[in-house]
Amino acid sequence: MTVPVIAVTSGEPAGIGPELCLRLAGWSGPGRPVVLGDRDLLRERAEQLGLDIELRDYAPAGFSENLTVDRQILEILPVPLAVPARPGVLDPANGAYVLALLDRALAGCQSGEFAAMATAPVHKGVINDAGVAFTGHTEYLAEKTGTPLVVMMLAGDTERGPLRVALATTHLPLKEVPAAITGELLERTLRIVDADLRGKYGIAEPRILVAGLNPHAGEGGYLGREEIDIIEPALARLRSEGLQLSGPHPADTMFTPPVLAGGDAVLAMYHDQGLTALKYATFGNGINVTLGLPVIRTSVDHGTALALAGSGQADPGSLFAAVSEAARMAMRKQA
Repeated sequence: MTVPVIAVTSGEPAGIGPELCLRLAGWSGPGRPVVLGDRDLLRERAEQLGLDIELRDYAPAGFSENLTVDRQILEILPVPLAVPARPGVLDPANGAYVLALLDRALAGCQSGEFAAMATAPVHKGVINDAGVAFTGHTEYLAEKTGTPLVVMMLAGDTERGPLRVALATTHLPLKEVPAAITGELLERTLRIVDADLRGKYGIAEPRILVAGLNPHAGEGGYLGREEIDIIEPALARLRSEGLQLSGPHPADTMFTPPVLAGGDAVLAMYHDQGLTALKYATFGNGINVTLGLPVIRTSVDHGTALALAGSGQADPGSLFAAVSEAARMAMRKQA
């Protein structure tokens, strides 16, 4: 089995992404991370943080593991900034640079040059300020790969084991969520979650807990009929195909240990319904996984943290977890 090469995009240059990526120097975890970013940016940030790192250009054949004393090597694939970047100071002129990192990583995954990609955080607002309509990595990669539907799933380890939360809808205003929850959407989403839990996580018979939309899962129709009219019929159709689904569960009790013990993953109806609980339980080691793509993509579970950029205080735990999980998925694919 070959060591999978993981393309790691360094994200918004004014944020914490570049310095998190520098922490991958001397990586001893699974896979072989290669950081995509501007060479001068990475060098300057390393000097600012007092890190003695050798930046070495990526070569497919690899490099010698004989490191000099007190010095670590970071493999990089240089992509030039449009304009110099300063920690904490956004500049729309670098919006195209951020997208170029994603495009290069994706192209490498599609060609087989890279086994997977892991992404540091980007700033949606500054990309839009640059004149590019951008709602997030998930939607961007779906469009670029021609994938009609992808599913955002966040995952992390807890004291009781792994917690995985997928979303039926992602970056939508709350008032638009009820109309977006359709039987067709739920069926397509749950099929993707089921397939990737099997293929990417190696779970032979995935058990998926499905949340209701309304308080108390509608309370028999008194607090909303989406559960009765949309969610329950969709689950019944999929159960007839053999999917192991339970619910719709009231969201306020679905994340309690007794309920979670009965599932391998959760499907929440909207962003904050699922991710508030997930991030409370796993923040710092949680990751984002895009299900349904033809390539493997993981990401950190946090934002650009502009106020921390350049301070050296940013925790690299989520990036380490994202790279590790991408490598493990790639190795399962090889097996």
